[in-house]
Amino acid sequence: MVKHWLRSNRGFILFMLCLGIFRTAIADWNPVPSGSMRPTILEGDVVLVNRVAYDLKLPLTDVSLVRLGEPQRGDIITFSSPADGTRLIKRVVALPGDVVAMDNEVLSVNGQVARYDRLQPAEEMLAPGVSVRALRATESVQGTEHAVQFLEGANGRHSFAAITVPEGHYFVLGDNRDNSADSRYIGFVPREKLIGRAMRVLVSADITDRWQPRFSRWIAPL
Repeated sequence: MVKHWLRSNRGFILFMLCLGIFRTAIADWNPVPSGSMRPTILEGDVVLVNRVAYDLKLPLTDVSLVRLGEPQRGDIITFSSPADGTRLIKRVVALPGDVVAMDNEVLSVNGQVARYDRLQPAEEMLAPGVSVRALRATESVQGTEHAVQFLEGANGRHSFAAITVPEGHYFVLGDNRDNSADSRYIGFVPREKLIGRAMRVLVSADITDRWQPRFSRWIAPL
């Protein structure tokens, strides 16, 4: 009976096998459940991840068969947390050999202090009916420029002394600086823990409003 089922469904089984290999080795889609990358990525976004941006890996492993590229400052990456293996999505702010520091939320890389422009007040929804005031800005440092967000009255690691990123590791931060478990808490990210580079939002739904589609964010670049 099992042999008959396998024979009757071999096309579907082959398709699922190929899909599994594709998702674990070439490209993947990553639902985002948290707001750690606001305002760039929202809860309910499904992000396309290029798994061969940096390495061609043996499927279902961290074993790199071929190096295909190197992460750059500003890349949004997915990776397995060095703390507990959870899949996370953050932005690379410092590369191997870089010296990175933070002073009262102000980032510096290799002695260059970040500039914050286009400041804009906002409301950050923490839960249905619960919101806090936020400040959004464009952060520019070491040739990269992207949006960041700070939450009013939040407790977090707003400052840390200058540290050098070790060889083969990366320092990552969430764009939502006061609501992100990033390298300030989990440490440097080893290269072998990288999964891929986030390329664009595929689809999006508002998880705070009955999963209503956010069509304006569909097929949107990051």
